[in-house]
Amino acid sequence: MNRKRVQRVYREAGLHVRRCRRKRVSRARVPHPAPTRPTERWSMDFVSDTLGNGRTLRVFTLVDDCSRESPGLLVHHAIGAVRITEFLDTLPALPTTLVCDNGPELTSQHLDQWAAARGITLQFIRPGTPIENCFIESFNGRLRDQCLNESWFFDLADAQRTIEAWRVAYNTARPHSALANLTPAEFANTLTEMTLSGPNPTDRYE
Repeated sequence: MNRKRVQRVYREAGLHVRRCRRKRVSRARVPHPAPTRPTERWSMDFVSDTLGNGRTLRVFTLVDDCSRESPGLLVHHAIGAVRITEFLDTLPALPTTLVCDNGPELTSQHLDQWAAARGITLQFIRPGTPIENCFIESFNGRLRDQCLNESWFFDLADAQRTIEAWRVAYNTARPHSALANLTPAEFANTLTEMTLSGPNPTDRYE
């Protein structure tokens, strides 16, 4: 039995495994324009952790893509679409666009109807491309490194207090290198003042 005969028998018996070729996108990938004012576009996602008693903890994260400010964080054991919309309705303002991945809570009919009733556009990233949701991915990394990995939560209430305190400090006491070393809250106030005065608020930081 030589190599050629083995290959012929292998091929005739149908033993070879077909290779799956990944489909390529035929159209050009056009990046979405960057937001120019606060509350224009927010990104949302989830982060998971564990309490000291072993129970799972989930954090629904929000970040403003323009100012990098976090409007709020929802901390609970289980977070579904109804709880998300109830939480969003408690915020003082809502964005024009919400960017999210294709998770079951974010693709639900309830969230879609809620957004349509408030004139909010849900902008879904392509599956397997978290880089298209880079603002929330960066925020989640800071949340995990600076809060979740550094804290031991006794119970849900302790986690809610600690994570909310970190969010306030992140917004008001932590300078951001991408924001000319201003805190997100300071940057948002600067943009608001410049928008009211007339010039393009992004020109100062380009």
